[in-house]
Amino acid sequence: MGQADSPVLDRARDSVEDRREAAALDAYSRTVTDVADRLLPSVASLRVMSQVRGGRRQAGSGSAVVVTPDGFLLTSAHVVGEAREGAAAFADGRQVDFEVVGADPLSDLAVVRVAAGGLDAAELGDADGLRVGQLVVAVGNPLGFAGSVSAGVVSALGRSFAAGSSRAARLVENVIQTDAALHPGNSGGALADSAGRVVGVNTAVVGPGLGQGLGLAVPINDATRSIIAALMRDGRVRRAYLGIAGGSRPLPPKAVRATGREHGIEVLSVVPGSPAAAAGLRAEDIILSVGEEPVQDVGDLQRLMSAERIGRPVPVRVFRGGGLRSVPVRPTELGD
Repeated sequence: MGQADSPVLDRARDSVEDRREAAALDAYSRTVTDVADRLLPSVASLRVMSQVRGGRRQAGSGSAVVVTPDGFLLTSAHVVGEAREGAAAFADGRQVDFEVVGADPLSDLAVVRVAAGGLDAAELGDADGLRVGQLVVAVGNPLGFAGSVSAGVVSALGRSFAAGSSRAARLVENVIQTDAALHPGNSGGALADSAGRVVGVNTAVVGPGLGQGLGLAVPINDATRSIIAALMRDGRVRRAYLGIAGGSRPLPPKAVRATGREHGIEVLSVVPGSPAAAAGLRAEDIILSVGEEPVQDVGDLQRLMSAERIGRPVPVRVFRGGGLRSVPVRPTELGD
């Protein structure tokens, strides 16, 4: 019998493979437990209260992530809804009343504040660096079970979902899709990378039943950091408004030759009385740039409608009737 056929060697190889698999499993477990140890003190369970005759009653529940040691917490706008107050419970047993500082339904983000100091603030990461297949850990309070942890991977990036208020609607762009188990109550909780940095705020469960399907999280990146900062500072987010509905479309060959670009935003309709209508933008115009910034989809346009553009004329370059032209538009504030 040759060495290659030796049962002893076969068992030895199997033993080495078993140890390698066990070591890999242990490394995975260590990563998840390290993230849990780091984040559980920073994630609170929220009971959202509404005022009723004779006192308060619970109007909803969810999770929130501590972002400053002096009491600011980040959560989902749909968790707090129209409420202005509630109670937050922490992993160390503390229960503290909170007030809603500001909510932005168009990004599904909100900030609340508790009257407490010395909190364990989570580190905010950058979702723009995530890759499909990367390990992520969700920490929250699903179905009322405080301090729950689930793990999975980034299933997809660049998703979008519609968010809105009674006055406007908007697509939340670059949403993270994950297969980490999420349930009602996880909303507002943390989605973290393997280093324990918060890269997303869990916001929705996709599937026919609880715990089935996939979860979505609003990413933490430069755009959402500015929203969080505005909510903490001003209690609201100001956005510029043009008043068009449109979608991405390939440019005609003539426009491609003239601009060196392949896509723009086709104007499908213009809201009567809006800044776009006043400026003379029309259906079938193809928007190529706003100011000096090129645009090719609605997400690009939304990102450019920042507070700094409110009330300030901006040249909108369009392709119309076979030619290029610049149309000056003065955006107003969304909601005015």
